[in-house]
Amino acid sequence: MTEVVNLSRRGFLRAGALSGGGLILGVYLPTPGEAAEPPLAKPASFKPNAFLRIGSDNSVTVIVNHSEMGQGIYSGLAMIVAEELDADWTKVKVEAAPADPVYNHTMYGVQITGGSTSTISEWDRLRKAGATARAMLITAAAQAWKVAPGSCRANKSRVIHQESGIVLSYGELAEPASRLAPVRNVPLKDPANFTLIGTPVKRLDTPDKVTGAAVFGLDVTVPGMLVAVLARPPVFGGKAIRVNSAKALAVSGVRRVVEIDRGVAVVADGFWQARKGRAKLEIDWDLGDLSALDSHMQRDEYVELSRSPGAVARKQGDAEAALAASARVLESVLDLPYLAHAPMEPLNCVADVRPDGCDVWTGTQAQTLDHHAAALAAGLKPEQVKIHTTLLGGGFGRRAALDSHFVREAVLVSKAVKAPVKVIWTREDDLKGGYYRPAAHHVISAGLSEDGQITAWKHRIVCQSFIIGTPFEAAIVKDGVDETCVEGAADLPYEIPNILVDWKKAPSGVPVQWLRSVGHTHTAFVVETFLDELAHAAGKDPLELRRSLLAKHPRHLRVLDRAAQEFGWDKPLRDGRGRGLAVHQSFGSYVAHVVEISVSKTGKITVHRVVCAIDCGPIVNPDSIRAQMEGCIVFGLSTLHHEITFTDGRVKQRNFHDYPVLRMNETPEIEVHIVKSTDSMGGVGEPGVPPVAPAVANAVFNLTGKRIRRLPFRADDLKQA
Repeated sequence: MTEVVNLSRRGFLRAGALSGGGLILGVYLPTPGEAAEPPLAKPASFKPNAFLRIGSDNSVTVIVNHSEMGQGIYSGLAMIVAEELDADWTKVKVEAAPADPVYNHTMYGVQITGGSTSTISEWDRLRKAGATARAMLITAAAQAWKVAPGSCRANKSRVIHQESGIVLSYGELAEPASRLAPVRNVPLKDPANFTLIGTPVKRLDTPDKVTGAAVFGLDVTVPGMLVAVLARPPVFGGKAIRVNSAKALAVSGVRRVVEIDRGVAVVADGFWQARKGRAKLEIDWDLGDLSALDSHMQRDEYVELSRSPGAVARKQGDAEAALAASARVLESVLDLPYLAHAPMEPLNCVADVRPDGCDVWTGTQAQTLDHHAAALAAGLKPEQVKIHTTLLGGGFGRRAALDSHFVREAVLVSKAVKAPVKVIWTREDDLKGGYYRPAAHHVISAGLSEDGQITAWKHRIVCQSFIIGTPFEAAIVKDGVDETCVEGAADLPYEIPNILVDWKKAPSGVPVQWLRSVGHTHTAFVVETFLDELAHAAGKDPLELRRSLLAKHPRHLRVLDRAAQEFGWDKPLRDGRGRGLAVHQSFGSYVAHVVEISVSKTGKITVHRVVCAIDCGPIVNPDSIRAQMEGCIVFGLSTLHHEITFTDGRVKQRNFHDYPVLRMNETPEIEVHIVKSTDSMGGVGEPGVPPVAPAVANAVFNLTGKRIRRLPFRADDLKQA
């Protein structure tokens, strides 16, 4: 089998002819607005969309440009190629793509995994890649048999001459096919003829994960590698002004102590030696401007900011006038905390910086950003730097850092000690290390008419932006509004005549970035709990109010009705149980949850059952969709219990004992119902998270009559007298 060595644009095309032992297919498709010219005649006008490798041993290797972090994308994208290729699924395997512009995201223009877009972005070009390869293999077989290609068909990694029944395997055809020019404009399969897509398929990465052969970032070991941990400032924005490393260097196994811009690295033969050495460091810190940061004081600051108008995200009708004219006005003030991503595998990175090159091994969601940052930190040309993407032990957005800080650290330390270095973050480092979901303060009000109709809706959001000041600002910040802060609010689906949504930018300082479902994590909670409050105020069933306001939104209605039907919304619950629902659209998919809960006398909430319905459009692997919804629900339930808070500028939470995630014995019965749909495709990695918290909060009100207006849930708020 031929290995991929060079991914230059022209070399990418030429590789097949030079391989000898297999077919490496580079698929070039015109970008929108460009003519479909031959790639060699005008390579700059074409972007390679994907490629696969077919070995002489009949193996089919799909090179995947999106990171596998448990969501099953390695298998899902391989299924798309294998379907159009008519490959034998038992012969299919995947490799992580290197960092290279040929693998850039079709929507974002950089190589990145996020926004629940991996399948959406690759659907067309991977289908074309598989279909083109199939056509080339059929042509190669037809030439060998001296028959017309139309007399041949492909099936399970074989080409069959229909009249004679003679067969050649893809492995046998790989070498002659590699000498052919790529076929253009190959027709794709009719979805009605899919045999793999849409079926429950076992994931390709599972066996290695079960046996321990799978390689995550923490598993990487290279010859001569040292291990480092960093002492970072206890307050964000701080810096070391004096370092006494004598005691640290006296620890057996400690080799070096290195100061970099993000802290002080202790480099040792192994992790435990480095950790012990770090504990011996004596550092005087300049704590900087956030040394007095306090969560209670910050909340007061957000309240003050909310008293004046912000940048308008949506204005429909005249909400202010409609509120003034309403028979009744309801207002709610809600607070949501900073949240850490808390992946099971804390951050880590291996870097090997040499005078002539740099290799980086890490579980990353942002290869392009990390590649650029590593080159700058190493002082090398981009072509001298290679990013090796490992499996990720959870990402949730944490490993898509806009400043690539965890990669820069490893590169800088390796460069200083002139050896390969693995930088490991402990769980405590990870929780205290920032890059959180922003805290948010919401003030929302609505007007009701005499007959209980919603006449006006006004929603103000106060939170930080992690987009302003980054290369993504031009694309995401519109008219002074960071769309990540108002998504799920500015696109309110409910038919209300007068709507005003605005945003106030909160001061920066605490490092923040996207967390699984981004702005929807807080806007869905506010919108769906407040709508529930309006339903009860108007004397209406929460389900029926939503249905009446979503008449023009059939996909919302489909999932809402399906979840309610499967739950048995019209049936009575047992004593001591409450129920609640929420529906939300994000990342192109529509999800409704109905939950059943109980509350103990001490205020502890137990979620017994969650019924989920999702419409994500065309389905690749239903098993993956169900798994993702289950994961989203567990993730969403975890957010009900944890928060990141500050006292004297320091993060108070340290580990899972005070930043709890849902345990197995706390996990409810979960039912996932996939609504069949031929509408546009949506994502599945994130859309299941936003409706979880509001559905539970609404169930709590249904049972106790108490409204939850701040997260996480606090038992003291729900204690029975």
